Amino acid sequence: VTYGSSGKVLNPKAVREARDLFYALLASTRAFQGSKEPPWPSVGQYVRAEIARTVPTMAGGQEDARRLQLAVLAACLKLECCISGTHSMDLVGLEPFGEYVSLPGLDCTFPGGYSSLAERLLSDLPEGTVLFNKAVRTIQWQGSFREEGDDARVFPVRVECEDGDVFLADHVIITVPLGFLKEHHQEFFQPPLPERKAQAIRSLGFGTNNKIFLEFEQPFWEPEQQLLEVVWEDESPLEEPNADLEANWFKKLIGFVVLQPPEQHGHVLCGFIAGKESEHMETLSDAEVLSAMTRVLRTMTGNPNLPAPRSVLRSRWHSAPYTRGSYSYVAVGSSGDDIDVLAQPLPEDPRDPRPLQLLFAGEATHRTFYSTTHGALLSGWREAERLNQLFQA
Repeated sequence: VTYGSSGKVLNPKAVREARDLFYALLASTRAFQGSKEPPWPSVGQYVRAEIARTVPTMAGGQEDARRLQLAVLAACLKLECCISGTHSMDLVGLEPFGEYVSLPGLDCTFPGGYSSLAERLLSDLPEGTVLFNKAVRTIQWQGSFREEGDDARVFPVRVECEDGDVFLADHVIITVPLGFLKEHHQEFFQPPLPERKAQAIRSLGFGTNNKIFLEFEQPFWEPEQQLLEVVWEDESPLEEPNADLEANWFKKLIGFVVLQPPEQHGHVLCGFIAGKESEHMETLSDAEVLSAMTRVLRTMTGNPNLPAPRSVLRSRWHSAPYTRGSYSYVAVGSSGDDIDVLAQPLPEDPRDPRPLQLLFAGEATHRTFYSTTHGALLSGWREAERLNQLFQA
């Protein structure tokens, strides 16, 4: 169901037409993959230029219907910001955009939450193998380090933790998010990373997409409703959005998914919000977020007496010191080659007698599945296999 800010359910046919146009434009971006001279630097600029071209014929030329379709297109761009993990599609490069691959099939929700995936992987390891609450201060590589009292064995890598503990190793796999690397790579690695890799870290995009869960005593939605979308009817992709975050942050919210089944989760809606507005939301109190969400729901349903949610829970990916955002995208000025450079192990010289000292995994190192859990998982298997090959050789 798509609600408008006028408090009414919007005409499904008008919504569908606008959405079909948007996804046709998004699909047409694939034509620019590998192009030496794409028509625009970013996905956002290209999509808006194409929308501007179709405006005269939109909705049969009827002004009200046209305004509505433009408002729906503005909402589609916000949804795409959530999917791409970016503040604006103007930051997402047009030429490399088509390299991303959507995995076929439905999204999978783990009944026990995401942690059940990690727990399954951990179950194969001896207890105590994984150490928690061991924040790392620095990784020294290309060194000659010895354990105290054992001069026979020399290690090229030394990992020092915030608590002073030290681990020596032949190989270290680094899986920290790109957001952390952007802020800390200069002091995190000693010696610093080669300029090529540092440049890839700077060039690739990394943004924020947060979830806001609202729990209700009773549902105000119908049992068959799965998605409650929000369209602000005075918005258009051809006009600059209001930059006043404090007053308008909640307008970046794309709507709510109904968590299924209610027997397991209760009556819970999950909202999605990306970008600077999402980062502003993290600075607010639970009460402020709950109040803003209540206003949004009352506005879109046209019911000023709609009961407020009884509780709110939200992610704060940007504030988290070891993530500093959600996931990566290929920004204007970067390319899939930067992802491959980020994934390249160090030292770079294949003839180095101490190979694979630093290996890199995580979603931002997978050229076609970046921004996803499966991309992260596959990249970890890739680096483990790289070490397997070395050990077998």
